[in-house]
Amino acid sequence: MTGIVYKSTGSWYTVKADTNEFFECRIKGKFRIKGIKSTNPIAVGDKVDFDLDTTADVVTGVITNIHERKNYLIRKSVNLSKQVHIIATNIDVLFILVTIDNPVTTTSFIDRLLVTAEAYGIEAVLVFNKVDTFSEETLNDQLYLQYIYDKIGYKCLRVSAAEGKDLDKLKAEMIDKVSMFTGHSGVGKSTLVNALEPGLNLKTKEISEQHQQGQHTTTFAEMYDLSFNAKIIDTPGIRGFGIVDMEPQEVGDYFPEFFKLKDQCKFNNCLHREEPHCAVKDALDADEIAWSRYKSYIQILDGDEDNYRTDAYGNGRNPDVE
Repeated sequence: MTGIVYKSTGSWYTVKADTNEFFECRIKGKFRIKGIKSTNPIAVGDKVDFDLDTTADVVTGVITNIHERKNYLIRKSVNLSKQVHIIATNIDVLFILVTIDNPVTTTSFIDRLLVTAEAYGIEAVLVFNKVDTFSEETLNDQLYLQYIYDKIGYKCLRVSAAEGKDLDKLKAEMIDKVSMFTGHSGVGKSTLVNALEPGLNLKTKEISEQHQQGQHTTTFAEMYDLSFNAKIIDTPGIRGFGIVDMEPQEVGDYFPEFFKLKDQCKFNNCLHREEPHCAVKDALDADEIAWSRYKSYIQILDGDEDNYRTDAYGNGRNPDVE
């Protein structure tokens, strides 16, 4: 039988068969995906072949094969730095949920997700959530961020799960697609999904008042079928997101506004740092490229994960003292 992995808990996988039936499955032996040293060989979104085991009281399955992936999103494993964790596979659209101050979504975090989406060929859409809570100051911050990313060419939406604002626009972007919502803990992913599909009743928690960080409510990625002909992958909140296996010369190619100027640089292998006659640095000096984007680029080049973060205006903060 063939099906799609809807949930992974590490040892068991919930697979929806082509017959629309769900089966709990295990892996047969060890799967080794060429070129990927991963902590999880099978991820939500994978298309798999499996055999049914009818010898027990409850019918279960054994996964025997993983179909070729269209794409996947990965992040560095928390405990095993040389390995990665596959968050999800075969994604059509990555919706990056952004909040301005409840909690703060840093530009470095946004840019790492965008770079990863570019690298793996996934469309990315920025969703500014909780717009009903904005003060005049946070509204200005949000509009400035939207200006930065809209100018680059990324689609931006402004929504409020609490008030139902522009959820129809979000739904329109999701129809006939496999979507993934991601963002820091507490940005309102589960609340937003519940607003889109009230019958799901995903667990939600409030923001921690002491640290202004969200409490992790989703422990495993899981896919859901929605009533308006869409699929969504809900993921655990991510506090950090490291770029994996990217050569320095590649990084600029995944910043669209840098890539557009690449052929105007004097050197073909320009890293846009100290090289003379660099079109990217010239554009930066002319305020045609956002400083926050350039700082994110330098952080990635330097391998500085989340030790230094920038806000919408490129101002740095040390997260250890936030």
